[in-house]
Parts: sequence; C-alpha cells; structure tokens
Amino acid sequence: MRSSRTSSPRASSRASSRPIAGVAAVAAIGLLVAACSSSGSPAGTSAASSTVDVTTLPLTTSAATTAGNSTTSAGEASTSTVAAAPTFPLTGMPLTDPTAATRPAVVVKVGNYDAHPQRGSSKADLIYEEIINANVSRFAFVFQSQAAPEVGPIRSGRRQDVNLFGSLNRPVFAWAGGNATVTKEIQSSDLIDLSQFKCQGSCYRTHDDSPVEFTLMFNVQKVFGLSLPNAGAARPQFTYLAAGQAAGGVPSSGVTLKMESYNVDWTWNAATGQYLRVQNGKPDRDKDGTQMTTNNVVVLAMNYLPGISGSPDAVSTGTGEAFVYTGGHYIHGTWSRADRLQPFTLKDDSGKVIPLTPGRTFIELPRPGNTTSKG
Repeated sequence: MRSSRTSSPRASSRASSRPIAGVAAVAAIGLLVAACSSSGSPAGTSAASSTVDVTTLPLTTSAATTAGNSTTSAGEASTSTVAAAPTFPLTGMPLTDPTAATRPAVVVKVGNYDAHPQRGSSKADLIYEEIINANVSRFAFVFQSQAAPEVGPIRSGRRQDVNLFGSLNRPVFAWAGGNATVTKEIQSSDLIDLSQFKCQGSCYRTHDDSPVEFTLMFNVQKVFGLSLPNAGAARPQFTYLAAGQAAGGVPSSGVTLKMESYNVDWTWNAATGQYLRVQNGKPDRDKDGTQMTTNNVVVLAMNYLPGISGSPDAVSTGTGEAFVYTGGHYIHGTWSRADRLQPFTLKDDSGKVIPLTPGRTFIELPRPGNTTSKG
C-alpha cells in the first residue's frame, strides 16, 4: 500500500486479422489514409476522428501488425502492414458508429449531492470531480461515444473549467450559467457555450418534488443533433492498452480519497472489470439506482488557488503527483501539462507513459496529501 500524506500548499465488430494480399490492397489503404489526412480535421485528432466508414475496411485490426509469411514466385518474403482499427477518442474502444467519429465532446456540469442523485453517469466517457466552494465537489460528465436523454442536475460553471477542458478541442459546455465574471470568461473562451439560456431545446426542467435548483436537465442526444459549427472533433486525452495487453503496476483493490467534505472510496470488482464508487460511506448511485462505476480511476493531486466568490481555482497546468488505478492494478507517477490545450500526460516513476484500460475513466482532482492507495 502506498499513501500520500504530504501537506498541501493551498496558495499554489472484431476486425479481421487476415493479411492484405498484394500491392493493390496496400495502395487502397494508402488512398484511404490520404483521404483522412486531407479531411480538414484539427491537428492532434486520433484515427477515430476520420470520416471514413470503417465498415468498408475489413482488413484493419485493433493494433498495427506486419504479415511476413507470404512468398513471391521467386521465394522471396514479402510484408504488408495492417492499419490499426479506429477507436473512440475518449475511451480507446473500437469505433462502432462511424457517424460519431468526428462528434465533439459535450461537457455537462452536474451537481454532486447525496440528497439529489446525479443522472446519466453510466453513459459518460469521462467524469471529472473538481473541488468548488462551500467545501464540496462537482462533477463534469463528458460525452462523446454515447449519449443520454437525461443528464443532471445541471449546475453552474467555474473559472477553472476553461483550463480543465481546453484540451478536448472546442468542446460543447452544457451548464446552468454563473456569475458575471465566470460567464464572461466562458463566453470569451473556446468552449462552446450551451447554457440553459442557449440550449436550443436540448435542456428542460423535470417535474418531480425536487427543489427547482435541482430540476434542470440536458438531453445529450439532442445536443449531438444541434448545428454547432465552432465545436471541434474530440481529441484523445489518454493512452490505452492494446488488445490483450495487461495493466502494469502492482495489484490493488482500489483507492480512498478526500474531496473536501466528501469521503470517496473506489473498489475494484474483478468480475465486472470495473471500479465501484462509495461516497460518504454509501454506494454512490444515480437517480435510477445504478451505482457509479468506471474502468479507470485517475487521481491527479492538484493545487487550488483562491478564486472569486470563495470558489477555488485548480492549477491544471504544470506537474503534480498521479495515482492511476486500472485493471485491478495501481501505478504511481506524475502528471504534466504544458498548457490548457494539451491533455494530461501520465508517466510512472521510471518515466514511461501509463496506458489505461480501454473504457470509461473517472478523473479525481483532490488537493495533495488526500489520496491513499488500498492494498
């Protein structure tokens, strides 16, 4: 078991694997690759952001391979390279819906309240938990590969959101609004403002017995159908293990951490290949009763500077301590990020990039000294 207790500086379709036969097939693949590169996608997008219909590429596999077992008439060995199959950018899972390849990321700010459970967490590719004012935390659900008809309760944004989500490449930002300073910074940023006042019919109020501040919801399926020309295709945020590759690190049953007044526990379930979340001693369940789960838990120890209205601002560039939980294993290392347009880079203590298990990822952003790995 490894524990971090340092003090916090508060002010700082299964693709075919058969080889390609002949030069003509290689040329065809080359033409497809050239077509992808000329599509005008922003630099830094993954293969998943190609508009090529992957159903017409039966010769791709989940990882690049070279076939060298064929011979020419003269008995000389010939080789051909099989391209890696496209994947969803935010999960590393095989791209099953070509129409979703260039879809933007949709970041939805969701309240974290035991008395008013969240909705739609099981469909989010990424979930961030960030510290806000009033000694509590707030979620940001990020959708791209899947959609959910009801996500909420929608809450206000924070200044730190502009920096945290810049690496997603002009994502849609679904939120309830904020004070004048926050609103100005978000509207002046490259986040696509989709507040409750600009949601174009994709947000609505529920009619249950909840107080009004917990009734605002977003229909992410409708968000994906909106015309948002300034939104960019989502970019990968992490590196993923290849098919059949086991996670590194040491065996671990999970992690406990403190998010201000919230005590959070993640426990590995080998039978399902997921981590299960407990908050304040109780299973953290959505409104429909399903427990919040994920395939990866990435804990990034983060300094927070004093912000406006008592709300802290996460320092999400620079470097810090990282705790990565994937496939029932724990890897200790560091995170680094040169600027807000770059994703977090995760490296282990030997300096090697840490790959995650393909699937959903939960990113915890506690203050330093509040994370304990379980044996």
